[in-house]
Amino acid sequence: MAGFRPPLSLKARAVGYLSRREHSRAELRRKLAPHAETPEEVDTLLDALERENWLSNDRFVDSLVHRRASRYGAARVMQEAKTHQLGNEQLHDLQDRLRETEVERAREVWRKRFGTAPDSPEARAKQIRFMVARGFSRAVVGKIIRGAEDDE
Repeated sequence: MAGFRPPLSLKARAVGYLSRREHSRAELRRKLAPHAETPEEVDTLLDALERENWLSNDRFVDSLVHRRASRYGAARVMQEAKTHQLGNEQLHDLQDRLRETEVERAREVWRKRFGTAPDSPEARAKQIRFMVARGFSRAVVGKIIRGAEDDE
């Protein structure tokens, strides 16, 4: 039978996912569950992957920041992070990291999308809606737009 491949082992499947990008433990568990005979089999594999340093929630957090922070505000990134069942300490560290750079990141997103101060109340509302939908706080958005208006 040409083209027949035996099914991948659970570990091979996990390493394949991890070689493409970092995954949280919860995300990898969800992806592997349909291919395992028991939930315990998945947890045993995940424990081994963590011991061997293939799987790391800390690296996953770094990866999440790298992939999302340049386009989204702290609220949006934190919302995604919470779906990955990270520990409280990891979530607090992530939130602190995002807050430190929130204004600069918001300014860059605003500059790429709009670049000029709003010329009407409607344009101002549109810019605010866009930025808030991206997960930036109203306080930060107000600061960015006021700064642009003051510069003109």
